[in-house]
This record gives sequence, structure tokens and C-alpha cells, in this order.
Amino acid sequence: MNNSNSDEKKYNKWIVILSIAIPLLVAALFGVNLRDLGFNVQPLTMLPPIYATINGLTAILLVIAFIAIKNKNIVLHENLMTTAIGCSAVFLILYVAYHMTSDSTKFGGEGAIKYIYYFILITHIILSIVIIPFVLITYVRAITENFEKHKKIARITFPLWLYVAISGVLVYVLISPYY
Repeated sequence: MNNSNSDEKKYNKWIVILSIAIPLLVAALFGVNLRDLGFNVQPLTMLPPIYATINGLTAILLVIAFIAIKNKNIVLHENLMTTAIGCSAVFLILYVAYHMTSDSTKFGGEGAIKYIYYFILITHIILSIVIIPFVLITYVRAITENFEKHKKIARITFPLWLYVAISGVLVYVLISPYY
């Protein structure tokens, strides 16, 4: 076994833990409204356009990072990907903060747009959970310099993550008239 594979194995436990803990924590906190529990907090109603913008920024970072690596600009690619991971983490924190202080917004559209909205929303939610281990594995393979395996999984991770980022913006745009 080469050194990069053994280095990668050191991270596997954390990948599994985070891949399970993050969705469970988000789901648990999503159901907690601090105001309902008696806390005197203001609804953070300004957050949805902010975290939608972060999703859009993440999509842009992913595309630029893809172009950077195709042009063999490894340092730029690394920096952009690390920033994209950071943006996704900030998005998640803001998303949870919003839902812990504000009532959920109901989609008010009717007809075909309603089905389009729910299709995008459901696929966004499912893939936002699925993408967690992919992003973590892809990142670990890069930092452990296991570049052949990194490239293989990145071919799956990139389009999934890009879809999650773009669909997050679309969900916001479609529901924003009902805030």
C-alpha cells in the first residue's frame, strides 16, 4: 500500500462521521424554533437572499476551479475548492440559523410551476445529503496527493455539487415571492 492510501485511510472515520452527523444535525436543528422555546430572538429574515447568494458564489467557484484545473493551474484550483467548501459550510450555518429563528415559508405557486419547484427542491435536498461524503472524499484524496483517485471521484462530485449549488439558488428564486 502506498503512503497516500494509508494517509487517506486516516480520514475515513471522519468522512463517515461527518457524512452522517451533518445531515442528522441539520434535520434536528431544522425542527427547533428558538422563539417557540421561549427565547427572545428576532427572526433572521434577511438570511435567505444571503445564503442563496452564497450558493450562487459556490457554483461560480466550482466552475472557475474546473477551468483552472483544466488549464493546469493547480494552486488556483486548490484555493477555489477550499473556498467553495468554506462557502458551503457558511451556507449551512446561515440556513440552520434562519430555520431556528423563523417560520418556514410555504410555496404559493400553482400549476406546473408547483411541480417544477418541488422537483428542484426534493432533488436539491437529497443531493445535498449525498454530496457530503463525495466532497469530503474528493478533498481528502487531493490533500493526501492521491490524484488519480481524486480525478475519478471529482468527475462525479463536480456535477453533483454544481447541481446542488445552482438548484439552491433556483429554490430561493422560486420561493422568494412568498416570504
